[in-house]
Amino acid sequence: MDDVTDLLPRFVAAWLDSPFGAVERSPWGVTNDLPALVAALLPSLCDDYVRTGDAAVHRSATVEPGAALKGPLIVGPDCFIAATALLRGGVWLGAGCIIGPACELKSSLMFAGAKLAHLNFVGDSILGAGVNVEAGAMIANYRNEREDKRIRIRTAHGVIETGVEKFGALVGDHVRIGANAVIAPGALLAPRTVVPRLHLVDQAFHP
Repeated sequence: MDDVTDLLPRFVAAWLDSPFGAVERSPWGVTNDLPALVAALLPSLCDDYVRTGDAAVHRSATVEPGAALKGPLIVGPDCFIAATALLRGGVWLGAGCIIGPACELKSSLMFAGAKLAHLNFVGDSILGAGVNVEAGAMIANYRNEREDKRIRIRTAHGVIETGVEKFGALVGDHVRIGANAVIAPGALLAPRTVVPRLHLVDQAFHP
């Protein structure tokens, strides 16, 4: 297996130019530390952001009444966050992202133009540019069904032992996830993957 720190720039073209590009970690290493990583960016933001405690929202972004934003959190330019959305646990949104009604986004990064339609849960994940997640699709982050909760990922090169109990998915640029699909913990979705509606993606190792 290649160095897992190479996964991020291979799946997300803008990774190295992002505020996190100098972070040489696995995807699950990044999401595990997102509260601290996002909080560290807050002091460097320009006056185009309005800060409320440890949450910062770009002045060009729209946040509807009834949305809940719990920092540390950074919402980039021209983003839209609908009423009843919940963002928590260390979140960063690139330019032009959309979070629809009744979506929960936890400890995750979304790159430019990524969209959650509505009724979605995305936990401990990294979504590349232009990703579209249709209504009701879920990216799960926890192996509730197992005694050993540590997430293992099966690949063509072997099994990756992540060492973490919470990790959702690395979703490459321009991936399409259909309505009511379920992405099980530990998924690696290559750029431009299409996940059909009602489909289950489970790439984890089963002992």
